[in-house]
Amino acid sequence: MMAHAGEPGDPDYHRDPVSLTRLDLRGVPAGGLAGALPRPPLESTFPTEAVRGILDQVASGGDTAVRTLTARFDGVDLTELRVPAAEIAEALGAIPPDLRAALEHAYARILAYHRHEPDPAGDFESEGIRVRHLLRPVARAGLYAPGGRARYPSTVLMAAVPATVAGVDETVLCVPPGPDGHVAPETLAAAAIAGVTEVYRIGGAQAIGAMAYGTETLRPVDLIVGPGNRYVAEAKRQVSGIVGIPAGFAGPSEVVVVADETVPAAWAAVDIVLQAEHGPDGLAWLVTWSEAVAEAVTRAVTELVASSPRRADLEATLGTGGYAVLVDGPVEAIAVANVVAPEHLELLTERAEDLLPLVRRAGAVFLGAHAPASLGDYLAGPNHILPTARTARFASALRVDDFRTHIHVVSAGPAGLAAVAADVALLAEAEGLPAHALSVRLRGADGADPGAGS
Repeated sequence: MMAHAGEPGDPDYHRDPVSLTRLDLRGVPAGGLAGALPRPPLESTFPTEAVRGILDQVASGGDTAVRTLTARFDGVDLTELRVPAAEIAEALGAIPPDLRAALEHAYARILAYHRHEPDPAGDFESEGIRVRHLLRPVARAGLYAPGGRARYPSTVLMAAVPATVAGVDETVLCVPPGPDGHVAPETLAAAAIAGVTEVYRIGGAQAIGAMAYGTETLRPVDLIVGPGNRYVAEAKRQVSGIVGIPAGFAGPSEVVVVADETVPAAWAAVDIVLQAEHGPDGLAWLVTWSEAVAEAVTRAVTELVASSPRRADLEATLGTGGYAVLVDGPVEAIAVANVVAPEHLELLTERAEDLLPLVRRAGAVFLGAHAPASLGDYLAGPNHILPTARTARFASALRVDDFRTHIHVVSAGPAGLAAVAADVALLAEAEGLPAHALSVRLRGADGADPGAGS
C-alpha cells in the first residue's frame, strides 16, 4: 500500500517534535506533591498473569519450554542454549582493540569500587572521579506480626527495632484480630514500647495487600517485613516490586537439630517441638549419626507431643514436616543441613564449634547444648525474622540495612571526565546509544570548563 503524502513512509513526511508535558506544581505543599504527580495504574504496571504463565511453562517444560518461548518472543530457533566457551574466547579477539581496552578499563574501575564498598563511610576516589554514599531510610515501613494461634509481641519488637535504628519516620503494624475483634494486649504493649506509629487489626494476605496498595484507612507503605503463614508469605512475594520485600521468604517455622550422644535426648526433642508448635507447614528435623540418638529423641518427641496443650499444631507440623535423619557422620549431617537451608540450625554436639566452618546455608545457627533456638527467638539480640523455604541460600535475617537505601553520589571535575570520556563514548557507541556518547563529548573530552567562552 502506497503512503499518502504527509504520512509516515512518505519521503517528505515530517512529524512535529515530541514535546515534554509540563506539570506546574508551584505552590503545592510538600505533603501534597505525591498526589499531584501522575502514576500508572498498578494493574497495568506488571504483566503478572502473563509472566506467571511463562514461569510455569519453564518450571514444567525445562529446555523445551525455553526453546519454544525463545522462538515465540525472539524469533530464533535454538538447538543449544549455552554459548560454547570457544565462542566466548573468540569474541574477545574479534572486537576492536580500543573497545576491548575500554571494557577492561570499566572492569578495573567497577572492581576497585566494589572492593571498597564494604566501607560505606569512606569515599572512593580514582582518576579524578569521587563516589560518596548516602544512607537513607525508607519513609514508611509495614510490619506484620502473626496472630490467631499465638501472640507474638517478640515479633513486633524484632520488626520495629531495626526500623527505628535505621531512622524510618513511620512504622505501620498489622496484626490479625482475635475472636473478640481486638489485638492481644501483649502485642499492643510491645508496639507501644517499640514506638510503632500506627497499628491495624488486619491479618493474612489482606493485610499485606492493604499495606502495599493502601486503602481508605491505611496509607501504603514502602517496605513490608515480618513472618507469617504461607498465605502471608505468598502475598508478600506477589507485591514485591510494588513495595520492598526483603529477599528471605519468612514463612512457616523451620528447625534442623544436629545431635549426638553427648546431649540429653530430651533437650534435642524439646528443641524440635518448640519450632513445630508454631503450626502447620513447618519443618522440624533431627539429623544424627547415632541410631540410639534417633530412637531416644523420637520417643521424647512423642511424649512431649502427647502432653502438650498445643498438640494439634504439633501433630500438623510433624505429620508432614517432622523427620529423624540418620547419616554417616558429622560432615554428612552438615551436608544435609546445607541442602535443607533451614531457618534455625542447632548444633547440639560435643565439638559443635568444629562443625561451624562447614555450614553454608542457614538463617541462624545455635551453637552448643546451652544455646536453644528459643534464645534467639527472644533475647540473644539478632533478629528472629529469618529466611525460610530454602531462601537462606541467598537471604539473611532481617537487618537495619533492610530499611535503608544506599544512594551513591558521583562527582567529577574537568580532568576526571577527560580521563574516562573516550572510553565512555566507545562503550556507549558499542551499545548503540549515541546520546550517551554525546553527553561526554559535548562537555569536552579535553576537560574544557563549561563556562569557557561565555
